[in-house]
This record gives sequence, structure tokens and C-alpha cells, in this order.
Amino acid sequence: MAYHFLGIDVGTGSARAGVFDGDGRLAGVASRPITLFREAGEIFEQSSDEIWAAVCAASREALAAAGLGAGDIAGMGVDATCSLVVLGPGGQPLAVGPSEDPARNIIVWMDHRATDQANRINAAGHPVLDYVGGRISPEMETPKLLWLLEYRPETFARAWQFFDLADYLTWRATGSLARSSCTLTCKWTYLAHQHAWDPTYFEQVGLGTLADEGFARIGTEVVAPGAALGNGLTEAAAADLGLQAGTPVGAGLIDAHAGGIGTVGAGGVDDIDSTMAYVFGTSSCTMTTTAEPVMVPGVWGPYHSAMVPGLWLNEGGQSAAGAAIERLLSGHPAYEVASAEARQSGHSLPDILARAAVSRVGQASEATRLASTYHVVPEVLGNRAPFADPNTRAIVLGIGLEADIDDLVSLYVAAICGLAYGLRQIIEAQAAAGIMTRQIVVSGGAARGDLVRQLLADGTGCTVIGPETEEPVLLGAAILGAVASGAFDDMTGAMARMSRNAAVYKPATGALRHWHENRFDLYQRLHALAREAAAGT
Repeated sequence: MAYHFLGIDVGTGSARAGVFDGDGRLAGVASRPITLFREAGEIFEQSSDEIWAAVCAASREALAAAGLGAGDIAGMGVDATCSLVVLGPGGQPLAVGPSEDPARNIIVWMDHRATDQANRINAAGHPVLDYVGGRISPEMETPKLLWLLEYRPETFARAWQFFDLADYLTWRATGSLARSSCTLTCKWTYLAHQHAWDPTYFEQVGLGTLADEGFARIGTEVVAPGAALGNGLTEAAAADLGLQAGTPVGAGLIDAHAGGIGTVGAGGVDDIDSTMAYVFGTSSCTMTTTAEPVMVPGVWGPYHSAMVPGLWLNEGGQSAAGAAIERLLSGHPAYEVASAEARQSGHSLPDILARAAVSRVGQASEATRLASTYHVVPEVLGNRAPFADPNTRAIVLGIGLEADIDDLVSLYVAAICGLAYGLRQIIEAQAAAGIMTRQIVVSGGAARGDLVRQLLADGTGCTVIGPETEEPVLLGAAILGAVASGAFDDMTGAMARMSRNAAVYKPATGALRHWHENRFDLYQRLHALAREAAAGT
């Protein structure tokens, strides 16, 4: 197939672009950093104008890296974090926080300023919550909207549109106000299986004005991911991106869901209902797909057509994964020395720690024993699933007087094991409800190393699969563009053609399996203590 497709991915720290051919092979990639503004009170903000500029620069650079011209791109897709973008009249950004800087018009997904609002929404117990695992998260958009209404009523009143970030990007690209069923269903309480909002929910939680307006500011046209929007790229957007006007643009996805699209359909979709997508970046997300809805307490969903059109999605994960590792390592006495060595070598700190671990034991599975006395519950930003408790915080058990890099390696291994055990909790909660996971396909920058993948397999007891492409999230975004262009009849056909698996990691057996069982049992008890302590504060 001679077509090429552009995928745009906006994560927490960067905007990236990747060009893929019709067989899913990466031809060119580029990245631009984006600013994360932080304030006290777990406030995190970004700028939509800065993000658009970064997207455009990355698009041009990726096209150049691929040696292609504007006319070689047959379709474009986007994914982004589930962050709230607030625009005033004429699409101008509005300030959303105490800085009063209108450029800072995005409340980032990880922002927990709306925890009180989420708690009040949950206490009201509206039936809509059945489709978010029974409890809404402050990471979702209606608690954030309620916070704006209560603490910045003028901003709320002046707002012309409230967008999820992926929908903002497709609006900026095409001028279409259509929203993706992925973003609205997963983060805004839209009921895709009913093709409707539930106005009684908004009235009950205090956002009745949005219902009174007919939901005009949060989405009246909802389409499946990959649906072609408007007339394609506008003249202005095409000039910004270095593409041709009219290039088809597919409705977007949340970034983690793009990782799911780029991985779980490799070679076909026959096993999709027993395959979990695990996207491991700043946070982690788990995605499992079923033909019929399955309600799992503490796990978001079931969401209809939120990832693969026509199928149901359950979404879990950990609010902090890569960010938790960074936070835990940064407090160790050897952190600065090890970080300097990493910078000098041109690798990340987790990379050099993983290499050091394997070099000491010879095999990735054996690295578990390096955790020694360390036991880690890495909940630095609360529990996303399966307990849906934003107040839970991390526990590190086993700190001694050791201050060398070897001890830092031990802490790193224990933290990865902690993430694996948290993942196992999600898998077991879903299994209790009838969703059986046999294999996990990993993606995200933090999941690229053999050590991480093997420890995830050993810690969960599931086979872990690594995709062939180094950029599965970007591939998922490009698949949206391929579907929008008409090159494929549907999403599943594009997934099967453009994605492939490469590496398989089998879980440990024998003594190592027993080792993990013992550590998981202690993890469960420590996790319960962490939740108990959080409830008592």
C-alpha cells in the first residue's frame, strides 16, 4: 500500500508526530516538549496554543524525517491526554487557575483540584456512575467543570466551548465541533450506548446549566474514533502542519486508547477479548474489550465504542506509574549521582538501573530478588483502579542506611514489582466480574525495556507481549487517519494490517512464582493499610 498516514500524540510532557506507511511501518518521527505548569494543591495546567505550536512543529519535522511531502499524507489522526481545554469567544483561551494567565487554559488530567467535587458527586450516587466503575474520578471532566463553576464562575460563564484535548486538536485542525465517543464516554459521562447525555445527572451534581443549554458547550455531535471530520484540514491548519488542505482527519482518542488501538489487534482481533492493553507512561492505563457490557466495581466503564467501534471497553490503570517511579527514586541518596551518570551516557535513569539489575543477576526474572527488603506500594497520586481512591498514598517498606547505586537499583526493582502487583489487582477484579485476561500487550515509553516487561509478566502471572513498532501510541493515532481516509473499511481491518507483535515474555514458574505470590500477599496487606490511613486523615 503506497499511502502514508500521520499520527499525532500529545502526552503530558511532549507533542509527537509519526509518519507510517499502510503496513504500519514507521517512516519518520519527531517530538517537541510542552510545558507543565504546577501550583500548590495538586494543580497542573498547560497551554492549548503552545501545544498546537508543538504539534505543528513535530508534524513538519516528522514529514521531513520521512523524506515525504505534504501530498504524501493520505490521512491524519490524533490522540491526547484527557485534559480539559477551556476556550472563550472566538476560540480564545481563558485562565483556569490562580495564575490568571489566559495562556494557561488547560486543566491537566492529573490535576486533583476537584477531589472534593468528585467526592460529592459520588456521594449523590447517580446511576450514570454505574458506567464509570461506580465512582467518578477527579481526573474526569465533570468534577473539573463543577470546580470551575464554583471557584471561577466568570470563566465558566464566559466559556464558549469546553473540550477534551483530543477534540480540541481535531477542532483546531478541521473546524469541526464533533466530539469523539472515546473522550466523551470515558471522561464526560456521555452514554454512547444510548447516544445521549443524561440531563438528570448534570442537574443533580450542580451542572444543570449545561443541560439547559442542550449540551452545546460540551458536545452535540458525537462520532466514533476514526470518523472523518468536516472537510478535512482547513487551509490555515494545513499551512501550520505542513500538509495539504482537505487531508482527511479522523476523530481522536485519549492517548492510552491509541496505544490500545496500536497493539491489541495485531494479526487480527480473534483474541481481543482476552487481551489487555497496558499503556505505561507518566500514568498507566489498562484497557480490555468485550462484546457485551461488564460492570467491574472500581474499574471505569463499561464504555461503548470508546476504543474499538461497536465493542465495550473497561479501563483501569494507575494514576501515577512512570511519575511514581521518578518520585520514589528522586528521594534516594544516590539519585543525583545516578542521574548524572545517566545523562552522561545518553540514557534515562530507569534504563541504566534496569541494565545494572540485569548485569548483576544475568536474567531479567532473577532481578526480582534484588528488591531484597524493599516493598513498594507506588500510589503517589491515589488509586485509579480497582479501588477508585484518589486519597491513597505510597508506602515504601524496608528503608535502611544504604546510600549507594546498588540500593537505588533495589528500590527501582521493588517499585516496578509494586506496579505489577497493582496491575494484578485490576486483572483479578475484572476476572471476578467475568473478564478473563490471558495476555497483556504493553506500550508507552516506560514499558520498552526487557526488564520491565519481564517483571510485569512475573508479577501478574500473565504473558506479556511487546509490539513490533517502537511507537504503538503514534501508530494508533495514524490508524485513525487511515480509517478516516477510506484506505480501510473499518478500525479492526486497519488494526490487523498495520500492527504486529514482536516479543513474548512468559511469567516465572517454580520458586520465583512462589516468591511473587508471597510478595503480592504482603503488597495486598500494605495497600489495605495505605487506604485505611488515607481514610483516617
